[in-house]
Amino acid sequence: MNRKQQVKKAISLQGPDYIPLLFVNKDKEQSDIIIIDVVKHFMGPKENVSEWGFEWIRVDETMGQPKQTIVEDYCDLEQLQVPSADDPDRFSHVREIQDKYNERYYIASLVLTGFTVMTFLRGFANTLQDFYINRAKVERLADTVFGFEEEIITRLSGHGFDAVAFYDDWGTQNNLFISPSLWREIFKPRYRKQFELAHEHGLDVYFHSCGYIYDIIPDLIDTGVDLLNLGQPNLYDIKELGREFGGRTCFVCPVSYQTTAITGTKEDIYLEADNLIRHLGCFRGGLIGYIEEYHSIGMSDANYRHCIDAFRKLGVYT
Repeated sequence: MNRKQQVKKAISLQGPDYIPLLFVNKDKEQSDIIIIDVVKHFMGPKENVSEWGFEWIRVDETMGQPKQTIVEDYCDLEQLQVPSADDPDRFSHVREIQDKYNERYYIASLVLTGFTVMTFLRGFANTLQDFYINRAKVERLADTVFGFEEEIITRLSGHGFDAVAFYDDWGTQNNLFISPSLWREIFKPRYRKQFELAHEHGLDVYFHSCGYIYDIIPDLIDTGVDLLNLGQPNLYDIKELGREFGGRTCFVCPVSYQTTAITGTKEDIYLEADNLIRHLGCFRGGLIGYIEEYHSIGMSDANYRHCIDAFRKLGVYT
């Protein structure tokens, strides 16, 4: 089996030969999965300007944040320049990347999505307040953002993609930004529409969220998430996570990249990787290892290599 087939077997719980790995920003030649951006938040000649129009400011090598909001008042929404899904350059780089990394599982990345983009356009605090005092207007903003993403999804066919990736951080270190009930009212129907559209076009759904989102994991699975990327697995009881949700979606997990992978010892890193494999990868699939180099927040080269080696040496499904 080639690498693409190994990944598909991991997702469908059909017993691949090893736990596939996703390398995000370094050593991609080792990766079984290749992520290709198709929304221009960090692409093109103006890498500091999103195609939505907001400008990035950075003080280090991390992503940064918008310099200022675009939708200061909801009358601005009428003049908001929604990006064109038919931008002729949107897919111009795709074939070259696929040819460079052939026989991989290809994910079309929407880069930043949904609620996250809403907060960049409107402002984080404003958006949270709007859920309570400007509900109809903030839902119009949601429809604008989600609608653009749906237009992109419908244009992915014929470009060789296996999945589409959504990136929407929903959690603090111990809870959701909003109540689960409000999330289900406003966002669950919109995600369901997007994910069903992706499936209709033959694409798996990859969903990333940092923070603690335990309360909505059943909802994400219910709406059709095929690959769930939790960036901080040590915020959870991994054994409970496997008991409740293992085998119902394919988890994509790193050794926690805000804590263990940064400040942990080699033994700490191996222990966390082993915990993930034993409790999430025990369904003849159900786990993909996630590798990201994070020197920008203090990861040493040694710890980066330990993360890779831990998944490589321990990465056999049980």
